Amino acid sequence: MSDKKIKILTISDHPLSPSGVGTQTKYMLDHLLRSGKYSVVSVAGAVKHENYQPQKTEEFGDDWLIFPVDGYGNPDIIRGMIRAHKPDILWFMTDPRFFQWLWDIEDEIRAHVPMVYYHVWDNTPYPTFNKPAYDSTDVICTISKVTDDIVRTVAPDVECHYMPHIIHPELFKKAPGDMVEKFRKDSNVGDKFLVFWNSRNARRKMSGSTIFWFKDFLDKVGHDKATLLMHTDPKDPHGQDLEAIISELGLTNGEVLFSLKKTPPQELSMMYNMADVTVGISDAEGFGLSTFESLSCETPIIVTMTGGLQQQVQMERSGLVSASNPLRRQLLDHRMFPSFMKIGSPAMIL
Repeated sequence: MSDKKIKILTISDHPLSPSGVGTQTKYMLDHLLRSGKYSVVSVAGAVKHENYQPQKTEEFGDDWLIFPVDGYGNPDIIRGMIRAHKPDILWFMTDPRFFQWLWDIEDEIRAHVPMVYYHVWDNTPYPTFNKPAYDSTDVICTISKVTDDIVRTVAPDVECHYMPHIIHPELFKKAPGDMVEKFRKDSNVGDKFLVFWNSRNARRKMSGSTIFWFKDFLDKVGHDKATLLMHTDPKDPHGQDLEAIISELGLTNGEVLFSLKKTPPQELSMMYNMADVTVGISDAEGFGLSTFESLSCETPIIVTMTGGLQQQVQMERSGLVSASNPLRRQLLDHRMFPSFMKIGSPAMIL
């Protein structure tokens, strides 16, 4: 039996970046590399790089080579990677609009290596215009049941596997009450009803709308009753100027707080734990890592019914996430809850 490792060429967000695509890529590659059966060459894009020198990790050394690129690369880069590294599998992940150039050369690629696409599509109607791309792929792995149904309907002859997002159960879990109380005190968020929002400040994440809806909520229950904590960059060039919005709305007395620093998973887990509820109201969401992480910490979520967020609602209703959490009972019993649910059109996890 051959002991040669299976070599995977990946194209995605930089797998050491904090984006959802980057995080999921890192989780999957970490698992494969730890098995000792795989080696990986990563084309790492979607972020602004300080330099473009090849990178390695201390833990995996030559088994994981990372090549920073602009965008997600180009045909010449992929041709060069296949010639130089002779991978057994090409694995690529993110929205299909970024990979039309890759499918344009699929006849070249598939002559040497199978193409495996980890795919997300948020909602119906069925994107029949994606069929040529689906049919030009050897295997499609789907991020959610919504995506799985879409691929199987649009391209029924393509090999398809449902593979939802993952999180680390030892990082994102319910913390002891005394630890949560100390963390909350040290975080200086006060003792008001705490709403947590953890996403990139980008258009589809509805960051500005979240603040407007939160103000409507405060107008109903009192501006001294709740705090919105947003773990994001308030001046992200791809989003709205959130500081300008809170100034315009007069929410400058601690009603809205920003968490600006990059946060390790253990600390982020404690932020979920100290919150009374996590909100995710994207207008389109592949899976929704922040709300998934929140549920793993047994903190309830309020979400819009789009993409994988719909599945998180179904997971909770089927009992896959504990319903005994005292914070959830607090939310359901809380006198402010009916007012909060009347703002906008989010759906609630029960």
